[in-house]
Amino acid sequence: MAMRLLGSVFVGGLMLGGAQADVTVLGWPGGPEETALRAVADVYNARPDVAAENKVKLLFFNRDGFWDKLQADLAAGSNAFDINLLATYSIGRYAPFMEPVTLSDGAGELFGPAVLSTMQFDGKQYGVPTDLSLHFMYYRKDLIDALMSDDAAKARYAEISEKHLGKALQPKNPDDWTWDDFAATALYFTKSVNPDSPTRYGTVLQLKNLLFNIMVWQSIPRSYGGDWKDAQGNITIDSDAFRKGLELYKLLYDAGATPRDSLSYEFAEANAAFASGQVAAMLQWNAAATDLTDPQKSPTVAEVTKTMAPPAGPEGRKTHIHGLGLGLNKNAPNKEGAKAFLSWLSTKEAALDYARNGGAPALAPKAVAEIADKRPDLVQLGEYAGAYGYVMNGGASANALAIYELQAKEFTGYWSGQQDIDTALANVKKGMTDLLK
Repeated sequence: MAMRLLGSVFVGGLMLGGAQADVTVLGWPGGPEETALRAVADVYNARPDVAAENKVKLLFFNRDGFWDKLQADLAAGSNAFDINLLATYSIGRYAPFMEPVTLSDGAGELFGPAVLSTMQFDGKQYGVPTDLSLHFMYYRKDLIDALMSDDAAKARYAEISEKHLGKALQPKNPDDWTWDDFAATALYFTKSVNPDSPTRYGTVLQLKNLLFNIMVWQSIPRSYGGDWKDAQGNITIDSDAFRKGLELYKLLYDAGATPRDSLSYEFAEANAAFASGQVAAMLQWNAAATDLTDPQKSPTVAEVTKTMAPPAGPEGRKTHIHGLGLGLNKNAPNKEGAKAFLSWLSTKEAALDYARNGGAPALAPKAVAEIADKRPDLVQLGEYAGAYGYVMNGGASANALAIYELQAKEFTGYWSGQQDIDTALANVKKGMTDLLK
């Protein structure tokens, strides 16, 4: 009820302004997405071929409850904005209230099919992909190099891995890590496990009851062959793959390899822990790369922080991907102006300006090469999305967000010791069966 009320207030507040001659864009507030969108809007508005009545005006609202408020607006037929934010995991909710869009002629070559698919639903293109999110493994190269050059350290590493994982492992180059290698490394660099560790924690896990934290975690079960449902529509959450992922996090948390208050951690807290110099490796969103490798923002670790794709399971490396983008409100009062802006936004000129100003578009190698010196993280972004990216079967459905929220609630309950793994999986399976009908 409270969320419905908030949505109604949002709709009412926006509709008071009535239709505007400008192209009004409802964007994602805060962070690099807002900075980049403001920059490209300024570029577009300065173009001599953009008429005064078609200049872009930006509108932002609080992130808290953003998606529910947006759905309430769209369903109510709001004409307070022409263009609105989209995300892969919510397109199914909004498609009935939006119109498919036509991108620029070069958009296919600029983005590639995998990235364009993050803004598609039922075979139609509903948005321009602006930011792609996936996961990097961040690690301290200085610590790994020291470990691999020390025979005594290697022996201790083998002892620790045998005790906790049941197998004596040898340290590897992170590019060759499996999830067991990651776990062994996290344990080795944890002072409560190895008193000689140069860091207090081997990793930092994002364990807060939050849907985005499940997106970070789920690349583990996916790399073991896990999915939400099979081709016949059967829910396949209660599988060895999901059990492996759940148990790995639980092992690391119980062993003290991540801070005890990780149950309240999400993106910002994990970044702060790594930037402090007291963490050896972590799985984190690609958006963290610019801060963690910036000597001004992260002086303790910037020069020694490296990134790679997430470790491999039996099915290889996998990384969750989803896109943020901008699409067309079916009730847009300035539909033609909005279409023109969206078409321009999908050009190389706009995409490179967006990237230069902090955005994270996933671009084809030829395009990203032009800004690789300033944004090396975008080279990996495009490469990893194409090679390892996935969307869960059902991950773009109308109830995808509700499924992530359900998993966050139940799996956090398991990691925190409030319920056992069988109960968590059973509760999720039952809830998903209803949500994916």
